[in-house]
Amino acid sequence: MAQAVKNIPEIDFEKIRKDFPVLEQEVNGKALVYLDNAASSQMPLQVARRIDDYHRHEHANVHRGIHTLSQKATDAFELTRKKVRDFIHADSENEIVYTTGTTDSINLVANSYGGSVLKEGDEIILSEMEHHANIVPWQMIADRTGANIKIIPVTDSGDLDMNAYKSLLSNRTKIVAVVHVSNALGTVNPVKEITKLAHEQDAVVLIDGAQSIPHQAIDVQDIGCDFFAFSAHKMCGPTGFGILYGKMDLLEQMPPYRGGGDMIDKVSFEETTFNVPPFRFEAGTPPISAGIGLGSAIDYLNGIGMDHIARREEQLVDYAVQELKKIDGLRFIGDSEKRASVCSFIIEGVHATDIGTILDKQGIAVRTGHHCAQPILKRFNVPSTARASFSFYNTEEDVDRLVEGVRYAKSFFE
Repeated sequence: MAQAVKNIPEIDFEKIRKDFPVLEQEVNGKALVYLDNAASSQMPLQVARRIDDYHRHEHANVHRGIHTLSQKATDAFELTRKKVRDFIHADSENEIVYTTGTTDSINLVANSYGGSVLKEGDEIILSEMEHHANIVPWQMIADRTGANIKIIPVTDSGDLDMNAYKSLLSNRTKIVAVVHVSNALGTVNPVKEITKLAHEQDAVVLIDGAQSIPHQAIDVQDIGCDFFAFSAHKMCGPTGFGILYGKMDLLEQMPPYRGGGDMIDKVSFEETTFNVPPFRFEAGTPPISAGIGLGSAIDYLNGIGMDHIARREEQLVDYAVQELKKIDGLRFIGDSEKRASVCSFIIEGVHATDIGTILDKQGIAVRTGHHCAQPILKRFNVPSTARASFSFYNTEEDVDRLVEGVRYAKSFFE
């Protein structure tokens, strides 16, 4: 067995792992190794219990209810907004918009902000490594408005070509929308520099934070971005809930994205006036339990400490890269020095689906395919990759099992 990765002294990650009972099960007769965290992280008992407690004791519709149960549900639901504000260091909880996830957040900005400011000849800058959720909404709004999309290329190492980015910026640039951490490559992008350069051209910046929010401390004011989007289910929370952070001066200018209850001030058949941000963008009954669950997930992550989480995951991914490199014929897709907890790879002569299928038979869960990032895989001339993605509850033994499993999968094709 390989040398153990040293735990951070003050954090007992073996104890923390026990908070995730899903990891104790067997798959195909083998102890589960869950390495699909970039798709969705697992949920600790503490979060699951908080959601269950809401359903058992607090369930009622939120906002405007005068009865006690509604007020309790509203208080718990709105407390999450304050927790998110502190977690990402926003200026105000009124800058925290509840959405159904990162995709919904990006669509909101594209339609509400983009739809109201873009005109023919304006330019939107994206990167070659974007998730489809940060490509397609901008294509749709560009088609509607006559705006053009420009693409930041990616180097052979999987980094953004920052010189090319600088050359793309101009007084026609109105929006820059880039991923913080690539879900397909693991590359950590220099979002603070990207934002600063965009602001020099008076462009607005949206950061897709779906893959960064679970792995490192986020300070939106330090980054300087205008919008920041992420999902609860990537960070030990439930599916179906997400966040859009937006600077208040921009949110106040933006028209509603959807119409319905809660996003209004006064309604008549002659005229409707709209609520203030963030409620202007939150039409209808929200996923209340999921919102409360996100608040509990934030409490859980804060209890460990995002700096501890970042250091632990850095150790694990470094160890995984070191060991996987020893396998003949294995090639990483994306090999940036600034890599988050993703290892995306191919093996010469072996289809990624075959790797994933054989690993599953060994109880090892990885993701295979294009990872909703077809343009970046086309850039590297591969149709799909096998992707192992790590979280703080993974172990060095999980890495060893992965390496052994990949070697076993490779042996079928030799």
